[in-house]
Amino acid sequence: MINGGVSYWLTSLGRTEPTRSALGGDVTADVAIVGGGLTGLWTAYYLAKADPTLRIVVLEAEFCGYGASGRNGGWLTAALAGSRERYARTHGRDGVLALQQAMKDTVDEVIDVLRTEGVDADVVKGGELSVACSRPQVERLRQEAAYLHGWGDEDHEVLDAPALAERVRVADAALGLWTPHCARVHPAKLVLGLAEVVERLGVTIHESSPVTAIEPRRAVTPYGTVTADVVVRATEGFTARIPGLRRTWLPMNSAMLVTEPLADDVWDAIGWDGLETIGDMAHAYMYAQRTADGRIAIGGRGVPYRYASTTDQAGHTQEATVASLRDVLVRRFPQTADARIDHAWAGVLGVPRDWCSTVTLDRGTGLAAAGGYTGHGVATTNLAGRTLRDLILDRDSALVTLPWVGRRARRWEPEPLRWLGVQAMYAAYRTADRREDSPAASTTSWFARVADRVSGR
Repeated sequence: MINGGVSYWLTSLGRTEPTRSALGGDVTADVAIVGGGLTGLWTAYYLAKADPTLRIVVLEAEFCGYGASGRNGGWLTAALAGSRERYARTHGRDGVLALQQAMKDTVDEVIDVLRTEGVDADVVKGGELSVACSRPQVERLRQEAAYLHGWGDEDHEVLDAPALAERVRVADAALGLWTPHCARVHPAKLVLGLAEVVERLGVTIHESSPVTAIEPRRAVTPYGTVTADVVVRATEGFTARIPGLRRTWLPMNSAMLVTEPLADDVWDAIGWDGLETIGDMAHAYMYAQRTADGRIAIGGRGVPYRYASTTDQAGHTQEATVASLRDVLVRRFPQTADARIDHAWAGVLGVPRDWCSTVTLDRGTGLAAAGGYTGHGVATTNLAGRTLRDLILDRDSALVTLPWVGRRARRWEPEPLRWLGVQAMYAAYRTADRREDSPAASTTSWFARVADRVSGR
């Protein structure tokens, strides 16, 4: 088993090192973008399409897709990155409904762009399926369905056990919740393909060019400074590395593993022919997809957070986390008990203190930013890129009125409070999951209710 090496997605394409040159001196541009992940590349794409004369420079510390964009679970989902109630406090119910619809439209937008630009990212729009495997999980799933329907989202369909089994056979699953607004993707094919597209549009990408300071209309690297009318911060989970931003977004760790290609008889026993993305209703939840090459890729929280917002660049995953994820895999899909694990890895995602993502532009300083996707970035990055385009070009569009535009959350607590809080939160969630696995459990554990309050979700 390979442990680390960025991710299976990238190693499967032979991309583990930079292939583009570093910045070679001071440069002047119209737009400088810090971060060569999906946020930065989608922003570059839509700006270049809107105005081909713009001089756009992307600065990436490692190589395009090195961060969450090349390590995620491959869920192109319309799920909102944030709380409907919090968005509604500033923009009302109609604002939330508009954001909800924008996310649904975004799934199709990404698929259409990939098709138009000739990027094959193994996209299949099979929908998103949540499964409940205990009585407390069934209770939460029904509550979630009612909550979504209450917000006018009638596309979520509750599936009883027989209807669920027709789609996929998940051990102990008593109930499912399905929505069509999600697609499976190969993350690395998506981000690397998009990088090639933006270069064809005339965007300059410099890899191995870490930005050490973001200042009004300046992005500073060891190899030179890019001066631009607008500087876009698109650094997501690595934002804490930038001076002055350590407490802006918390870098939350998530781990994944992928099996060997499974035999046909195993797939016959599991089903999963619709290629839905699958998650469960546990508190320390799992997320999974059936890959185009016949594997199961599954993820969940390992060590949730490292002290002082540090990050593990190599993607190495603790053996205990690998064992835990394998246990979840075999519990949900017993047919995989003898399957080899080929690769394990980890990455970070950005979490604001209020768990709501944001897009901002300060015209006075020329500083723009987007992120804090809390694990929903594969689609939300595209909406962010289109919104940043409209903000930068001063377009009066519906996108710039959405409730996440201009949103600012308070900073995370200083250490050691930040570390203690996150560790306590996930310890409580894991304890809650263990208690709820008991046949005697009938409702959500109070440990989880306390953790929800601590987290501020």
